[in-house]
Amino acid sequence: MKRVAIVGLGNVGVAYLNALITEDNLVNEIVLIDIDKDKLNGEYLDVKDSLAVINSSINIIQGSYRDVKDADILVICAGRNQKEGETRLDLLNDNANIVKNITESAILNGFRGIFLIATNPVDVMSYLVYKVSNFSPNKVIGSGTLLDTARLKNLIKDKTNININDIDVNVIGEHGDHSVVLWSKAKVGMIEIDKVFNKTELGILDEKLKNSAYDIINKKGYTNEGISLSLLNITKAILNNENKVYNISTYYKGVYIGMPSVIGIDGVKGVINLELTPTEENKLNLSISIIKEAIESMEV
Repeated sequence: MKRVAIVGLGNVGVAYLNALITEDNLVNEIVLIDIDKDKLNGEYLDVKDSLAVINSSINIIQGSYRDVKDADILVICAGRNQKEGETRLDLLNDNANIVKNITESAILNGFRGIFLIATNPVDVMSYLVYKVSNFSPNKVIGSGTLLDTARLKNLIKDKTNININDIDVNVIGEHGDHSVVLWSKAKVGMIEIDKVFNKTELGILDEKLKNSAYDIINKKGYTNEGISLSLLNITKAILNNENKVYNISTYYKGVYIGMPSVIGIDGVKGVINLELTPTEENKLNLSISIIKEAIESMEV
């Protein structure tokens, strides 16, 4: 039996839940947990109706931490939303205490599966789960720069009108203002990207990428669709043992940070070793130092 527990039924948690139930034969049981019991009950009743509409046999549990013991994956979506004008790092201390309590509660109730973290700042929160749980780092995964990579592909597609499947570009580093685009390896329709865009145009794309989430937050108040499907892809890679490479937040050089990693049934099977240009290496090191500073400043 494949079982997923979702902690936090806000905008991201509900969007992930809705995506999860539409995947045929992916999960048998979903445990829903939220501190707001009315919200929990409402979402439970609503999703039960949804399952009836699509004739799904998935079992939904209106649960508590007592129900996570046998879960394969526990997905942490709980936390304060990023507000207009805030960076992800501004959420640090508010969300650190929430994530710490969730992790401790899960471990206390016998959870031994894989933690999947969406709460921002996701790199720091993933590191926190790793330290609090004392799990092997392969069993703690953050959503990382998977969504950043998808957003950049979308920006390039809009500029070139090339099918998104033929755009090969990756974003690593912090999920935030210090993400690192690997332009040296990027291709559009098998053509090296510096033959498609000049240096100024690449800089504009990089800046648009970093402002993508802020643009959405300013207009609708939050982001949830892209991250929910990113979580779904990671879930599928784990439960189906796909050995897929995704740019997730994983343990690297003493922190959790977005790196291309092989994901399967046991979580992270390995991090892909990259040959970076000196500029890319410097940017990644800066990203690592920003995350280290944030970790050291946590008040938990």
